[in-house]
Amino acid sequence: MAKRRIIVVMLVVTLVVVLTACSSNKEETKPEETETAVEEEITAEETEEEATESNSEAGKTLVVYFSATGTTKGVAEKLAEVAEADIYEIIPAEPYTEEDLNWHDDNSRTTHEQNDASARPDIASESISLDGYDTVFIGYPIWWGVAPRIMETFVESYDFDGITVIPFCTSGSSGIGSSGKNLAENAGSGTWLDGNRFSGSTTEDELKNWIEGLGL
Repeated sequence: MAKRRIIVVMLVVTLVVVLTACSSNKEETKPEETETAVEEEITAEETEEEATESNSEAGKTLVVYFSATGTTKGVAEKLAEVAEADIYEIIPAEPYTEEDLNWHDDNSRTTHEQNDASARPDIASESISLDGYDTVFIGYPIWWGVAPRIMETFVESYDFDGITVIPFCTSGSSGIGSSGKNLAENAGSGTWLDGNRFSGSTTEDELKNWIEGLGL
């Protein structure tokens, strides 16, 4: 009897030791499994954030404009607001005076420039990188039925490959005419869409409707 009791006690002790060891192994495994799950979740979140950042960088829009009297500037700023776009002003190295803009004067600066197809007024504003932009709006006033020569200075200075370019102009009554087509030919790169003419009183809603109609 005493020997049997000893055997039973030994079996019970052994069973307790085995159960304790198993329980210990399970408890030690849980933290590792939890850490792995957390790491996988963090990695997934980081990947999603990177994709979101990548998508936000892709499809960036830029509004470029030249404005001698402020009319085109006003429309460009509204357009940039509606399109959630960056904005860049083309500033002439030699600002245009009121006398320069007198289209009634055959000797005015703008008359000479517009009558000279080779004229390329210098730009004073720092150059801008078009990397990351896939849409660029280009705005200007209509002078003598076409875009100011400084616009040709600009488009000939940049590579628009892979970029959709949409011209827009401001004027009292003249339409955009062939000005956009002329700029596209001088640029020699990019996918140019037909442009549109706006008045200085154009509203943000009108610009929004125009953008939506472009199917960008």
